[in-house]
Order: sequence, then C-alpha cells, then structure tokens
Amino acid sequence: MADNKELDLAWDFVTHTNRTLFLTGKAGTGKTTFLHKIKQESNKRMVIVAPTGVAAINAKGVTIHSFFQLPFGPILPDADLAGSAQFNRKFSKTKINIIKSLDVLVIDEISMVRADLLDGIDKTLRRFKNKNEVFGGVQLLMIGDLQQLSPVVKDNDWRLLQPFYKNAFFFSSRSFRECNPITVELKHIYRQENPLFITILNEIRNNKLSESSAKELNKRFNPEFRPETEEGYISLTTHNNKANETNQSKLKELKGKSIKYDAIVTGNFPEHSYPNELVLKLKVGAQVMFIKNDSTIEKRYFNGKIGQVVALNKSKVTVRCPDDTDDIETSLETWENIKYNLDAETKAISEDKIGSFSQIPLRLAWSITIHKSQGLTFEKAIIDAEDAFAHGQTYVALSRCKTLEGLVLKSKIESKQIISDHNVISFNKSAEENSPDSTILQQSKSQYQLDLISEVFYFYNFLFPINRLLDIYYKNKTRIEGDIETGLIGLKNNSTQLVKISTAFKAQLQRLKKEDATPENNKDIQERFTKAIQYFKEQTEILLQAPLRTVSFTTDNKTVEQDINKNLDVLEELLAVKTLYFKELSTKFTTVDFLKLRLKAVFLQKSAPKKERKTIIDGTVNVELFEELRLLRNQIAQRNDLIHFQVFSQKSLYAMCETLPTTLVALKDIEGMGKTRVDKYGSAIIAVIKTFCEENDIEMTSDASLIEDDTIKLKKGETKTVSLELFQSGKSINQIALERELNVNTVFGHLASFISSGEISVSDVMTTSHYKKLQTLIPTKTFENLSDLKQQLNHKFSYGELRLVVDELKKE
Repeated sequence: MADNKELDLAWDFVTHTNRTLFLTGKAGTGKTTFLHKIKQESNKRMVIVAPTGVAAINAKGVTIHSFFQLPFGPILPDADLAGSAQFNRKFSKTKINIIKSLDVLVIDEISMVRADLLDGIDKTLRRFKNKNEVFGGVQLLMIGDLQQLSPVVKDNDWRLLQPFYKNAFFFSSRSFRECNPITVELKHIYRQENPLFITILNEIRNNKLSESSAKELNKRFNPEFRPETEEGYISLTTHNNKANETNQSKLKELKGKSIKYDAIVTGNFPEHSYPNELVLKLKVGAQVMFIKNDSTIEKRYFNGKIGQVVALNKSKVTVRCPDDTDDIETSLETWENIKYNLDAETKAISEDKIGSFSQIPLRLAWSITIHKSQGLTFEKAIIDAEDAFAHGQTYVALSRCKTLEGLVLKSKIESKQIISDHNVISFNKSAEENSPDSTILQQSKSQYQLDLISEVFYFYNFLFPINRLLDIYYKNKTRIEGDIETGLIGLKNNSTQLVKISTAFKAQLQRLKKEDATPENNKDIQERFTKAIQYFKEQTEILLQAPLRTVSFTTDNKTVEQDINKNLDVLEELLAVKTLYFKELSTKFTTVDFLKLRLKAVFLQKSAPKKERKTIIDGTVNVELFEELRLLRNQIAQRNDLIHFQVFSQKSLYAMCETLPTTLVALKDIEGMGKTRVDKYGSAIIAVIKTFCEENDIEMTSDASLIEDDTIKLKKGETKTVSLELFQSGKSINQIALERELNVNTVFGHLASFISSGEISVSDVMTTSHYKKLQTLIPTKTFENLSDLKQQLNHKFSYGELRLVVDELKKE
C-alpha cells in the first residue's frame, strides 16, 4: 500500500491528533488492512469493537454490546443507562480502568451501527472518563462503507427512535454531530484493476448507473450458466434459505460418503458468534470456500478462496483450487474470542483469550448470501440479485469479484436492484466536499498538542469534589464536628483562582502557536511551558495541598463519613496526578511522554494503599481520652445491639473530653446525657475518665456527696486490684471489661501497672511480637501524644500497648 496519500493522511490523523475519524472507501480499498496496521504499530491505547459477533471475531475485537454492556433494544437519548434493571451496567474495575486509560476506540463495520447505539457508547465513555467531553474525550476511528450493509432496525424499535433521529445511521446520532468528525475516503482500489469494471461499480455505488455501463454489465447475463465444479464459481444470493438449499442440493447430488467434522468449542464462545458450522458435512467433489487466512507460514489460502474437495480423512481435508499447482491440505483452524484486560505489571491493554472455536476452515460454497460475502474476494462469482431488498446489497455482491470477466449474472441488473439510501448519498456528498487536507492535519496536530498541554494545567475538575463536600456539610451540619467549612471554602476559592490563571495561560499559548510548527517544536511555547510547570507546582502546594492537610472532621453518621472521605480521596488523587505531571514534565513537553504519564496517572492511586485520614479534629483536647471513650461507646453499642450514637452523641463526647466529669451528677450536666443514659452507661464512662485523670495526674473533684455509684467509690488503686484479681482467677481482659463495664484499654492499663511488681508479665497482656516491634519502632518516631503515634503506626497497636512500651522506654 505504498504511495497512498489517503491512507497516509488517515494514519497521521489517528496517530498524531485526537480528531474523530470516519475512514471509508469502496470495497477493496484496504480498510481492513489499515485497521490491522493501526493495531500493531500505533503507540496509542486502543480497543476494537464491532456491531456483530462475526465482525468482531474477524476484526480481532469484541462486540459493542458486550464491551459497553448496552441493551439490544432501543436506547433513547434521555434514558438513564446506569439505572436500567434490564441488563448489567455494573462495570468491573478492570473495564473501568481500561476505559479511563483509553486513547482510541476503533469501531469496525460502522455502517451497521445504529445512531442510538453510538449515543449509548458516548454515554458510557462520559460516565467513566470525562463527562464534559463527547465520547469522554476518547478519539474514535470508525471504519466502514455506508454503501454496504446498513443498520438493522425493527419497525417497533424505529417507532420509538424516530422522534429523536432523522435516520438510523450512525451519522444521525447526537454524539457524532457534536464531535467535529472528519472523513477520509480511500480511493485506490486494490481488489479490481479493470478501469471499466471500477467505473461500473462506482456508478452503482452512487446510484447513477449509466445506460452504457448497464449495457456493458449485462453482457455478463447468462441465466442458463452451469459451471463445472472445477471452475470454482460461487453463487451469491440475497436470501439465506436460497443459499442453503443450493448447497445441500449440490451436496446430495455427489456420490460417496459424507464425512462429519465436529467443531471444538472451549471456554466462552457464544453460539451467535460461531464463524462456521458446529457440525460440518463434506464429500469428495464438494465446492468449498476457505473462511480464514492460513495461519501457517506457507500462507496457502485466504478468506474467500474457492476450491474443490479431492480427499477426506478424519482430521484433514485436501482441496484443489483453480490455477494452483499444488493441492492444499488443511486441518483445524482456531478462532479466538477475546476479552480486553489489563496487564498487572505494565498496565498495557491486553487481549485475553476467554474462548475458542476450532473447525476445518471451509464452508460449502456453491452458494453464499451477499450478507456473508461482505469482506470477501472472489475470482469467479455468479450473482443473483433479482430479489435485492436492502440498501447496498447489489453493490456488495458485484464488488466481491476481482474482474468483470469472472462475473456471471443470473438476472439482469436493473435500477430496481440498486437500492441506495438518500441519507447516505447526502452524507457522502457533504463529507467529500469537506474532506481534510494537509493544512487541516497540521492545524489538528497543533491543537491536539495544545489540548494535552492544557490538560496538564487543568484545575476545573477540582471544583466538583469540593462543591460536593460543601453540599454534604451544609446538609449535615448538625452531625459533623470540626471547622470543615472554612477549609473547603478556602480550597474552592483557591481552585477557582487556579482555573482563571490556567485559562489565561491557555489563551497565551494560542497566541504563541505558529502555522509551520507544532507546540513540541515551538521554542516560545516550550519556554512558557517549563515556566508554567514551576509556577503551578508552587501554587498547587500553597493553595491546595497545604489547606487540604488542615481539613479534619468527625461525625457519628457512617454514611456522611464515607461520603466525605470519598470526595477527599478524589481530591488527593487529583493532586497526586498534578504532582506527577509537574515532576516528570519539568524540562519539556512531548506528546509521547504525556500519554505515558496520563496512563500512569490512571493507576497512580489504584496501587497505593488508601491514606488513613484523621477522624479527630485538630485542637481537640485530651485526644487520647477521646479515643478511649469512643472505643467504650462502640463496645457498649455492639454489646447492646445499638447504633453507636444511641449510647452518646459526638457532641457529648467532645464535651466530656472538655470538662472531664468524674461524677454521675457532673455527667448529667453534659448536653445530650439525660438520666436514662447516665443510669445505663454512666459508671463505665466515669471509670474511663477517672483512669485517664489518674494516669495523667489531673486533679478530680473530691466531693463524696456527688458520688452515686459503688464502682466509682473504690479508692485510687483499688479498682486496679479488682481487675488483677479477676485476671488471676482466669478471666481474659475482654471478659473483665465486659463484667466491670470498662473499656478494654482501661483494664489493660490496670494490669500493666503490676508489671513492675512482677505480678503481671508483659506476655500476659500483649504478644511478644507486638512488644518487640514497638521496642524497635517507637524510638524512630517523633510524636506529640499517643494518638499521634497510633496514627503514624496505622492503628495496628492498641493504646494500652503503646502506653506500656512508651512508659518503659521513658524509664530506660
């Protein structure tokens, strides 16, 4: 395919721009070959899909419906696909990551894709990649010939779709009209070489068959023609039953025994995608067609090659083809059903085989339907197009043949057999008038690179999680503790400021661009880019990263907590991506480097463990007591099958830490702690607070008249002795805590106080491995309090364990 300017132009648009491209051309112009070249040689991440199972297998891709999990029925433009219960819209993490990292989506046989199906693809890509850009910002390469087979639309379906679409073709979709597509038509025909035959086919394709061409074509009319089997003619007909009747009738006429060949199907390979018969019956003398290219190095046959069976055995078939000097011996060939996946290490989009279909690559070929002939090439063909009923059928049939001389007509070609859709003719005419040239290519290259540079400094997406966080806060103000509002408003204002600056920078780059140089080769743009990297790196740290670190909160409501953390995670991920871009692109911008980084960014947060976010507000007094009381609350709630805030609320928890009530009367004064709650849980709460005060030398009230509970009347030290006695009687720490209605850490502290006297050993209260680890880890940490240390150690150790080892290290 050397020196083909249209193919070169298409290649440049796909590989060096982000323009959506419709690659079309007459039959035999090399569209399929181009697809395979793009797949093998492009450095962009791509997925190939097709509207039917057979087309997907031939293109070595997957079906549109399976990849995008779309329904087979009509998809109305305003329908909520995510909310449909009729089909599976729950995408796997792998597929979501594939979509997020996708550069190019290739759709083969686009002529058969309905308008609503293309809009369904658009919705799905927006959902997982970029909701503000058509097709989610993914470049589309659509390959096909609109003069060939058209979309299949049932009457009932069209009644539903008609209010929204002018016609059923893909170019009528909302997404196609929005994406500013270009069309490249391949002109050079590789299949036919006879100028007269090419002219005739072009006239039929455009529904303008001249009288002279019709006369020349109909010279091939011979209704009584009966070829000899060895001549290798194949008959093309409009209907499946006609083709089957002819093949079975011819097979029966042959003498000799028929041999059956059973296909081998493994894994997942749906029946509607079978490329051949499940049980293939052949006889010596049968006319057959190869339906797959030879997978061996000899390349003896190709998809569409006609021959005659000359020998059969249990596993092999020998075929003799016209003009070949040697017979072809063929055995099982395998078609694979693939699933797109991600390589665990490289993150490359891989094709995983999920099923296979193995069968002799032959089909009875005295006759075949025009529909099944699409994409095939024949040396000799008999065309029966008298009953042509669909757009493009006659053109597809005639264009399968390599020469006019190899063509025989069973019925004359008249205007009634040439069915062309006026929508297609109109679209093709418009596309041809607006076909791109080298100037548009250069402009598209420059704009593509400018768009990628703008993406490096794009901050608008920060506003979505920030606004969502503010919305959550305002709706749940009474449930959230902490000055979250001030920090979020600051983040919103700072993000807005960065959006304004980046927008101005984008406009500046537009002024610096040159017609004769892409941004990669523009010295002025590269200088501005490296300066911008440094500026935005500093501003991002000052305006976003630093303020985000100050945001802390706590809430009783788990759903609210999850929503807040989810959106804070999004902000962290966006900042991680910006940090990656600013670090790796500090010296120069290149498209290749950026695409690699964009891929890396998709998986940046997926591989890293989620950050343990603080749930205690900065400035909270007595942080360790806060955690002790919260643990007690969770234990009481679990024991009594309650929700934690039914024991006491978050506000009450803060008030306890603030005022340190050590009597039941004082506890009743805490907001939210009524008589019922104090009666039920007061003694356990007071015990934790008193223990905390004792261990931290905090003075407690001494008014004995205020004490209303026998447990609390125990003198200092007596409560520890009770815990020791229970432990020595054989009870565990958890059992003691349950019996005495104390926090587990409180009981742990009681027992740990007897280590120095030798009544308790370290191994009685904690594992040796934990003890040794903490002996090693704690000296390496700098911390303000135990809560800070606990967080640094990812909450792997209890407060009791930390306190024990810290106290020992202090003594040492």
